Amino acid sequence: MRELLNLAVRLVEEAAAVITAVRAAGFAVDAKADATPVTVADMRAEALIVAGLRAAAPEIPVIAEEEVAAGRITAPSARYWLVDPLDGTREFAAGRDEFAVNIGLIEHGAPVLGAVASPALAEVHFGIVGQGAWRRRGGVEEHIAARRAPPEGLTVMASRHYADDPRLAAFLAGYKIASLTNIGSALKFLRLAEGAADFYPRLGRTMEWDTAAPQAVLEAAGGCVLTHDGAPLRYGKPGWENPDFFAWGLR
Repeated sequence: MRELLNLAVRLVEEAAAVITAVRAAGFAVDAKADATPVTVADMRAEALIVAGLRAAAPEIPVIAEEEVAAGRITAPSARYWLVDPLDGTREFAAGRDEFAVNIGLIEHGAPVLGAVASPALAEVHFGIVGQGAWRRRGGVEEHIAARRAPPEGLTVMASRHYADDPRLAAFLAGYKIASLTNIGSALKFLRLAEGAADFYPRLGRTMEWDTAAPQAVLEAAGGCVLTHDGAPLRYGKPGWENPDFFAWGLR
């Protein structure tokens, strides 16, 4: 498992370098069939990751966002990779720094390993569920862990693009909130995993490749991701679409 984690970390770092180069050179933004944006950075990063995973671990199927969007869908098995080569394309296209590269490994419907690179922040978060989570920043690697919410209330991470959703305000009214920050991409999970925040409620559409890697990192750090019925968020669902979910630090 550690060898697979090392592979995922290497590939998200290499993809981050590709994305950074595209950002520096300039790029156009196109729309996919579902009206979500895509750039050459998405395509180049995915090509690098998919080729790397299939070369190093050909026995493990790869489900990748842009391949699925193009109709090239690999059938999953009991163990498979989920890849989002540029999570937060809208943020990337808008010139913000809230985007990430996600590689997660699923076993029997559960995320077991994840690596997430944040190219603009020069960070990589990674972990194996049951073994621990780490952050690499500035050449320094350190163990990270979720925290228990402090008495003054929850530090909440929420989606930038659902900031005005009245359902979120209504839902949070039932909790003691110390602060609320709206940001994009997998960074919300990562802030929980490193003990900088406590709660990320997602009342809106996400896909499995958006969440697999950061969920694995958060759970490796001691947190959890639950659905409305209190069950863990699972994988292999029809259409790869997630229900609403609630990510927590230590509970």
